[in-house]
Amino acid sequence: MQEGRASQTAVMVCMGRAIAHLEGTVPGFSDPTALALLPEDARARVERFRAGPAPRTTRERIAHRFLEGRSQMMAVRTIAIDEAVREAAAHQVVILGAGLDGRAWRMPELREAVVFEVDHPDTQREKVARAGSLVRSAREVRFVPVDFTRDRLDPKIADAGHDATRPTVWIWEGVVMYLTRAEVEATLEVVARRSATGSRLIIAYAAPGLILPLVRLLVRRIGEPFRSVYTAPAMKEMLAARGFRVIRDNDVPALARPLSERTWKATRALRHIRIVVADRE
Repeated sequence: MQEGRASQTAVMVCMGRAIAHLEGTVPGFSDPTALALLPEDARARVERFRAGPAPRTTRERIAHRFLEGRSQMMAVRTIAIDEAVREAAAHQVVILGAGLDGRAWRMPELREAVVFEVDHPDTQREKVARAGSLVRSAREVRFVPVDFTRDRLDPKIADAGHDATRPTVWIWEGVVMYLTRAEVEATLEVVARRSATGSRLIIAYAAPGLILPLVRLLVRRIGEPFRSVYTAPAMKEMLAARGFRVIRDNDVPALARPLSERTWKATRALRHIRIVVADRE
C-alpha cells in the first residue's frame, strides 16, 4: 500500500460487503456497518452500482461483474469467519489487518469481548474517524497501529492489554497474501506465543488456482501485490509447527454451495481463496 494512504484492498473488500448487504441476495449475510465505514468516493461507487443503468460497454460489464462477484465472495468469506468466531466464544478477539472490518459494531456475540483491531496506521486513522458514527456491539475496542512489514507485533499488542494467559480468537482475513513468507511466519510466532490453550486462529489466504495470475495482476495495479501463496497441506504444516490443529480448511466455492445456487455460481471460479480454522491444543 502507498505511504500515507489507506489500503485500497481494504476499501474494495468493504465495498463488496456493502453491496452484498444492500442487495440481500446471500442467505445468512448481513453487514449494516459496511457502507458507513467506506470513504465517500467508494460509497458513491456502491450507490452507482445499485442505482445506475445496466452496463453497456465491455468495460462497464467487466467492472459490474467484478463488483458483483466480489460482493458474493465477501459475503461467503464473512459468513464462514463469523461462524468460526461464534463457535469459539472467546472474550478476546484480535483482528490482524482489520481494515474496515465491522465485527466489533455488528456482532452481538462479542458483547463480552475486548476486540483488538491491529492495522497499518494510515488505514486505521481513517477507520477510527468513520467508526465514530456506529454503535459498538463489543464490550470494548482497542486500536493497535502496526505496520506488519516494519513493526514488532508482540510489544504493541501487549501494551494494548492483550492477556496471553486467556484464550483468544485471532482473525487474519485477506492479509497473508500481501506479506512475504518470512513476515507471515514472524507474525505466526507471535500469535503462537500469545495463544493460550483453547485459542482459535482463522486465516483467509490465497492458494494456487487457475485465475490467480489475473488476480495478481489486478492487485498489483493498485499497488498491493500478492507476495505469498500456500497449498492447504503447506498451510496445515505451518500451523501445526506452531501448535495449531486445523479443524477445517475450505475454498470459497465449497463454502458457498450450501448457501444458494446463485452464490455458488458467482464464486465457483474463486477456488484460490481459502479459509482455514485452527485451534491451539
